[in-house]
Amino acid sequence: MRQLAILLIGLLCASVSASAQDGWVTLVDTGKMGDWNRVGAANWRMDDGILTADKLDGKDPGYLVSKTSYKDFQIRAEFWVDTEANSGVFIRCAQAAKIDAAICYEVNIFDKRPDPKYGTGAIVDVAAVVPMPKAAGKWNTYEITAKGPHLVVVLNGQKTVDVLDGTHFDGPIALQYGSGIVKFRKVQIKPL
Repeated sequence: MRQLAILLIGLLCASVSASAQDGWVTLVDTGKMGDWNRVGAANWRMDDGILTADKLDGKDPGYLVSKTSYKDFQIRAEFWVDTEANSGVFIRCAQAAKIDAAICYEVNIFDKRPDPKYGTGAIVDVAAVVPMPKAAGKWNTYEITAKGPHLVVVLNGQKTVDVLDGTHFDGPIALQYGSGIVKFRKVQIKPL
């Protein structure tokens, strides 16, 4: 029995060590909301182990903004939205106290966007996606890579954006709540 316990502890330590060595930093998971600055008045909270927002206090979107700035990185984000959701993952924001697509790259999650070419899977005003994929009603995974001016977005294993753009080169990341129901169950970042 003691040997089994030692073996299990060894496997657990190897697993934790391998995870730390691969360079991924977990910002949100089913055990923690993470340490973010809040911009706007969305009701972000942990609900049954899932980071959730479904209400604004006011008309402006709400954001969770990372306290760390990032230059070159990969992001893996698992999210669920309803059909009314307006959300996104903002990257390389020029400011931490004001978030919008003019001063950040906005990797959009917005199935009902009036101009669908910059809806879900696109980077707003930088890289359109046609036809726009739909994300509502299911768990989805974004893989976002930013290395120098090269930006790549993969939604559920399908590349939606592969573009060169030199507008923004570093800054915090942010999770957006604009409308509907938005949930994140895992968000990780790996500096490159």
